[in-house]
Amino acid sequence: MKNSALTIFAVFAFIACKKNETTTVSQPADSMSVSAPSDSSMTVNDSAKTTNSPSANSLSDQDKKFADAAAKGGLMEVMMGQLAATNASGAAVKTLGEMMVKDHTKANDELKKWASTAGYTLPTGLDAEKQKKYDDLKAKKGVDFDRMYTDLMVTDHKKDIEEFKKEGAEGKETSLKSFATKTLPTLEHHLMESEKAKSTVK
Repeated sequence: MKNSALTIFAVFAFIACKKNETTTVSQPADSMSVSAPSDSSMTVNDSAKTTNSPSANSLSDQDKKFADAAAKGGLMEVMMGQLAATNASGAAVKTLGEMMVKDHTKANDELKKWASTAGYTLPTGLDAEKQKKYDDLKAKKGVDFDRMYTDLMVTDHKKDIEEFKKEGAEGKETSLKSFATKTLPTLEHHLMESEKAKSTVK
């Protein structure tokens, strides 16, 4: 009788211990599972903030205006340069066209890279004014082509230099300002070469 009472007591004690064990084990597991998602959601929000740091929404009007103008202007320089490389009659004008294609393609790619990081959509075609200039140039031949092309390159690069200087001084988005400042010497070199090529056209 004594033994059976002890056995029953032992069984109860064992069950009680087991019960406590499971409670103790499941307790931290529950609290872990509750805190884990809240931690991970914090991380998601933080990473989202970091990714959007130079977001399109935070761009100033100056930044947007500059990026759009630079994209359209760069595209026009490449298209006109391709025409000059094949249609120009003077060697200096052909060389100028080839240089424009090479340098402006590189600058356009850098601008596209920036836009991709910033989540900003750049124009992918010419506006009506630039399209008309391109179409008018395409219709020219020989010396008339050379004259019009070099005139356009001188005028256009003077305007570009002003716009790039303005962005360097007044732009808000650091990477875009840096692009403008870095590209400026190339544009100044283009202006000088355009003036030289223009002087060769008789």
